[in-house]
Amino acid sequence: MPLKDILVHLDTSPQSAGRLDLAIDLARRHDAHLTALHVIDIGMPLIGMADGGGGAGMAALLDQLRDTGLAEAARIEADFRERMRRESMQGEWRQAEGMVGELVTQHVRYADLVIVGQDDPDGPSTNSVGLPGDILFGSGRPVLVIPYAGSFTTTGRRVLVGWNASREAARAVNDALPLIAKADAACVLVANPRQGLDGHGEEPGADIAVHLARHGATVTVEHRLAPDVPDADLLLNQASDMAADLIVIGAYGHSRLREFMLGGVTRSILRQMTVPVLMSH
Repeated sequence: MPLKDILVHLDTSPQSAGRLDLAIDLARRHDAHLTALHVIDIGMPLIGMADGGGGAGMAALLDQLRDTGLAEAARIEADFRERMRRESMQGEWRQAEGMVGELVTQHVRYADLVIVGQDDPDGPSTNSVGLPGDILFGSGRPVLVIPYAGSFTTTGRRVLVGWNASREAARAVNDALPLIAKADAACVLVANPRQGLDGHGEEPGADIAVHLARHGATVTVEHRLAPDVPDADLLLNQASDMAADLIVIGAYGHSRLREFMLGGVTRSILRQMTVPVLMSH
């Protein structure tokens, strides 16, 4: 499926402008429609900070928070529209009020791809914390996560695919096909491959490489046998060695009391990522 409908989440963080740069580049290269979404989430837990005044104090606090949110949204919208004008692109602005995780997840269901930011542990506290995981397990759409550190104005030129022959990995590869097929180079990395019928077959990575090649991709296959090294580290090391600007992996997790718990590799990549990562569940 071609990449024709891209949604980028814009917030008040300093990294938001960089996400827009990358989104513009992707939309232009794939002739895709670009939508920017900003959510005003005043954070209901903050209601408890109202000191005295009862309901009137809470209402005043909520009004103040909403006014601040609306002012910030107006600034972000103006910046977005100015960028669209300078780039001679048609862009769509969407603004919503409510819980950011729920609202972004809802909007993403009507796009081919969503671009969001990695959680910044040293950044200001925001309601966007945990957003990549919320979208991954709630939207049914691929998520392109951009690191909070570094500058990334383009992605998908040199692609690293983390392959373990799982359902999630197959889903991620399929979702990333429009990017992989147009890449200058793509590498399939198989870390500590399993043998047997439920594993990788006689030549780990060969089958998925052939599949990608049939879509026009230029593909190589690499094996890494290091049982004592976490798979996430092997993946990030390979990304550095090949100067990858995109990693594609399946996202793993399970539900516990309506909350999705990320699997080990997924959690590690989301914490340690050094280049943009496309994940699917």
